[in-house]
Order: sequence, then C-alpha cells, then structure tokens
Amino acid sequence: MINQLPNGGLTNQQIGSGLKEALNNGIKNQVNGLAVKDGFFKNELVKILLPEELQKVDKALRTIGLSSLADEGLKVLNRAAEDAVGEAIPIFVDAIKGITFNDAKNILLGNDNAATTYLQGQTSNALYQKFSPIINNSFQKVGADRIWEDLITRYNNLPFTNNVNTDLTAYVTDEALKGVYKMVEVEEKQIRTKIDKRTSDLLKRVFVLQDNK
Repeated sequence: MINQLPNGGLTNQQIGSGLKEALNNGIKNQVNGLAVKDGFFKNELVKILLPEELQKVDKALRTIGLSSLADEGLKVLNRAAEDAVGEAIPIFVDAIKGITFNDAKNILLGNDNAATTYLQGQTSNALYQKFSPIINNSFQKVGADRIWEDLITRYNNLPFTNNVNTDLTAYVTDEALKGVYKMVEVEEKQIRTKIDKRTSDLLKRVFVLQDNK
C-alpha cells in the first residue's frame, strides 16, 4: 500500500523517485568528472593521498633524490581511480536503480547529504566487491603496479628501513568509492539549496517539501 503524504500530495514512492533522480544527477553532473584525466588528481575534495605507511616511503625516496619517482607514484594512484570510475559508472547507476527508500520522507527532510548517506549505507559493501577487480585491472592498465613495485623495492633496499608491503588495490578501492560518494553528495547539497538545480518537475515538487520543513 502506498502511503499518501499530506505535503504536496506526494507519495513516499514519488519522494523516493525524486531522491533517486537527485542521486543520478550526482553521477551525471559530478561523478563523470572523476573519470577523466586529473578528475581525482586535481580535485582537492577527492584526491587520493598516500596511506600512512607509504608516507615514509615517499619521504625516504625524496631524501635520496627520487622526488620525480615519488611524484609519479602518487599520480598513478589517482590515474587508476580515474580509469576505474569510468568503467564503473554503470555499476553506480544500477545501484541507485535498485535502492529502496524505506522512509523517503524522513530522508528528504534530513541532513543535506541524507540521501547520499543512505545510498552509501545500502550499497558500499556490494559496490566494493564489484569495484575492486576494476581497480586492480586499472592498476595494471596505467602501470601503477610496476611503478609501486619499483618504489617499494627501492625503499625496502635502503639501510635501516622496515619492509613495507601495502595492499594498494584495497586502499585505492576504498578511496575511490569515498570520492564517488563525496561527489554525489556535492550534487545532492546543490539540489537541496539551489532551486535552479532542480531540473525536472519531480525534483521541484519533491524538494520544495524540504524547503518548507
């Protein structure tokens, strides 16, 4: 049974459809921008930095004059994410289609990122399993695996260092997924706060309810 809501005569189902449209706009207007060269690397909101255990590798290599190699190591982590997101966008779109908003009105009237947070909670585990092999393939495609093998080998051969063995695929998968959700959140906040971002009749009807909360 569809629950008829008093505000604007919208049903929970219609509000859910409006939230899905907002999330899809996040993919179209924001996440697509991650899937190009420098989409991650030059976007300070989502740029992938080195994990803590590799920061000492970076510092040590710069100390012995290998700054350019260290710079390239950081860049290729972001290149792998950029390449992978391009392949994975259909996965994110399908995830949004399959999501069920059990209490769409409360999500609509929640925080500025409530729909994105709900999407993340409902999809992150499943998306990680699908996204991880894409990241792994992208590592090989952009040459990140070879560059980081060289970097870590050089570091491990330095005197007085403890060997490093980091699962970069897992790390970049986590960071890339965070980046995708972050950019969907950016779009959701804009739709919630800027009337001109509500580009369909459904978005206008749904989000006017949260304007009046």
